[in-house]
Amino acid sequence: MAVGSVTAGGDHREQGVFAATPPTAPASRILGRDVYPDGAVRFSSSISRGDDGISIAFVGGYSVLGDALYYANYSTGEDGVIEGGVKRFGGGWGTFVALDEGVYYDKVLRNNMYGLRNDGTLFRWTVDSKGAWQNKVSAPGFAAVKAMTLISSTKTYDTFLANTRGGALYTIHIPTTAPMKPIVKQVRSKTWQGFETLIAQQCGQYGSVLLGIDRDTHTAYMYALGHATGPTTVIQSFGKVPGTFADPVYFHWTDGNATWKPPFGE
Repeated sequence: MAVGSVTAGGDHREQGVFAATPPTAPASRILGRDVYPDGAVRFSSSISRGDDGISIAFVGGYSVLGDALYYANYSTGEDGVIEGGVKRFGGGWGTFVALDEGVYYDKVLRNNMYGLRNDGTLFRWTVDSKGAWQNKVSAPGFAAVKAMTLISSTKTYDTFLANTRGGALYTIHIPTTAPMKPIVKQVRSKTWQGFETLIAQQCGQYGSVLLGIDRDTHTAYMYALGHATGPTTVIQSFGKVPGTFADPVYFHWTDGNATWKPPFGE
């Protein structure tokens, strides 16, 4: 699993975490230095990381700094010095608490951004070929959500896995049609309240590996998640990941290379 984070100093870190019993986590490294001002990032979407096959990485993705949305777009070598930077995209994000992206390609690219506001309203935008966010739609009812992560993107829907402050674990299945009508299914009823961050990545053809990060204890736990089917979903715990997860913001590095395939966890 490709785990990303923003350090207190505004760097981008990359960390590999591997499913085993117990999980393993080789030493992390700073991918991009001084991407953001120190301590400014509140949360990030998943961020794309591609490379030239030799030594240059190409990074692109959204983060919220204060009340504004920013887009990072840069290249970097082994020294972490970035070429490019961060551009302000728009304001009005002070009440938002989460951001993520669903992308699917089938001859035509479908790119949707999702934002969760602190009153429990979940928003969706469609990103056009020029990068403009359009066709905003929303649905209420998600005030209990503590963290969410994308587990599936198809031609007709995106699905997120979310935990609640009460400890439940749910899938949020969102058809691409409008008006936006999410379908929520409970996966587990308790014990999942400890994680402030969830990160999922496809594993095999139909499943996912899942990382839950507890910001209070700076610890992380890894799971294998079968194809999501509600309460019958198989979840296997691999246990605690070695190391300390103390950066202020965590996110998923997605594959920015031509080999990328969308997740199909539900």
